[in-house]
Amino acid sequence: MDTISDYKLPSVAVIGTGYWGKNLVRNFHQLGALKLIYDKSVPVLSSLKEQYSGVDTCRSLNQVLEREDIQGIVIATPAETHFQVAHKALLAGKHVLIEKPLVLHEAEGIKLIKIAQDKGLTLMVGHLLQYHPAFIKLKDMVMSGDLGRVDYIYSNRLNFGKIRREENILWSFAPHDISMILSLSGEEPENIMTTGGYYLHQRIADVTTTHFGFASGLNAHIFVSWLHPFKEQKLVVVGERKMAVFDDTKPWPDKLLTYPHQMQWVNGFPTPEKAEAERVDIPQDEPLRRECIHFLECIATDKQPITDGYEGLRVLRILNASQRSLDEHGQKVRIDGTLVVRERRASDRLRNLSSMHTTTGDIQVHETAIIDEGVEISNGTKVWHFSHILSGSEVGEQCNIGQNVVIGPDVKIGKECKIQNNVSVYKGVTLEDGVFCGPSMVFTNITNPRAELSKMDQVKPTLIKQGATIGANATVVCGNVVGRYSFVGAGAVVTRKVPDHALVVGNPAKVIGWVCKCGERLAEDFACSFCNKKYDQTSEGLQLTAPDHLVVN
Repeated sequence: MDTISDYKLPSVAVIGTGYWGKNLVRNFHQLGALKLIYDKSVPVLSSLKEQYSGVDTCRSLNQVLEREDIQGIVIATPAETHFQVAHKALLAGKHVLIEKPLVLHEAEGIKLIKIAQDKGLTLMVGHLLQYHPAFIKLKDMVMSGDLGRVDYIYSNRLNFGKIRREENILWSFAPHDISMILSLSGEEPENIMTTGGYYLHQRIADVTTTHFGFASGLNAHIFVSWLHPFKEQKLVVVGERKMAVFDDTKPWPDKLLTYPHQMQWVNGFPTPEKAEAERVDIPQDEPLRRECIHFLECIATDKQPITDGYEGLRVLRILNASQRSLDEHGQKVRIDGTLVVRERRASDRLRNLSSMHTTTGDIQVHETAIIDEGVEISNGTKVWHFSHILSGSEVGEQCNIGQNVVIGPDVKIGKECKIQNNVSVYKGVTLEDGVFCGPSMVFTNITNPRAELSKMDQVKPTLIKQGATIGANATVVCGNVVGRYSFVGAGAVVTRKVPDHALVVGNPAKVIGWVCKCGERLAEDFACSFCNKKYDQTSEGLQLTAPDHLVVN
């Protein structure tokens, strides 16, 4: 971050001096950038005039926007006024910093972004914790891989008061946490589910819990409340190597701690091995001051804000989707606010799925897909455009069935399998858990087919064992077994058994190396440089070295 001395200091006006506006006034004044304070209250302006000598005050927004000596407008008014004030400010050629949320409606946010782009102006949202030294360090640790793969994130923002009536707890407390989770994950959630409690007012939620599911497998949740016995502001990131805790209620030395816990496998059972917390060195600085400096820097240098209009819009979309879920009593919704359950029910009506057996939980079936009677599909599975699952087939939990896929009849597919576009899984083929079938790969089930003759009594079984990957356009000839966590290269033709963990390529496919469970190629000593697992060679291929010697990262 540049220092103020690196550029000519812009002048700003702060619009609104309520609870948070006073903090903005203080910081911009300390930085020497505060030119004017706007508020509707005469007593408030009189008090501030005495406190900040040399700063102008005003009760007319139009007069503020006409001031040529003011480059930036800082908006700290109620959320329902954000669009109106920001719209006028941008049209007047002013750079804008808006306190969260950006606006209340997505169309309004898009309009503000377009005006700012057309006029070459800065549009920034006050997602404060993006400028907290502890979060900046935490994000660096995640991006550098120091924590390993991030599996889970959760955030608690709890207090006793301050209770609002212009917005519920979700809109009041959660925007900062949503912003942080989006920044750490680098993706938007696929689905959102929010539940809440209404204790002080029948229409204003005092407590909400929001759950996010991401395509990468990451999960997150946010718990916010203003009816909590003590203050808690905590973000926890659970990685495969380390866990990190950002606790903003702790003193500076303890605001960011890491826990290098590990999971040991002993006699085939996972056993936690706890480690002492480690402090992470971070500079002590007020996040709001850093945010204010960043706004001035963006005005002066035409730099893109970290929390720009697009970032504010992403947070807004999730807030609106979360509110939709809350209004629907905790129904799971997509990022655009459509209900997941409604799409499934529409598919049921369109495809007469009344006899389809399902476990509890959401199953997404695109309206163009066909599911025959007598099919079993388990919790969390998605079936995409123009796919067809024939009778007698079973599809396990959390599978992703791509476009134009045919399964069956009488095919069994394990859990967490991914079948990419244009794949046919014919009768006789069995996929164990975690199998990946690349785009347009081919299974056969009869060795000598004839179009004029039915030979279904000659079907030869094909078994794809747990965790195996079959590359795009590869062919697996029937009657063979593809071993556990093996890897069939793109375009390969499998004509004989593939050993466990083998890497095979070519026509016919031949073993050219070995791969780890994590998918990385193994060294000559069968050790993985990525996850540190080690293997022994057996008659079936490779197997993990004795489990009690392994550390699961």
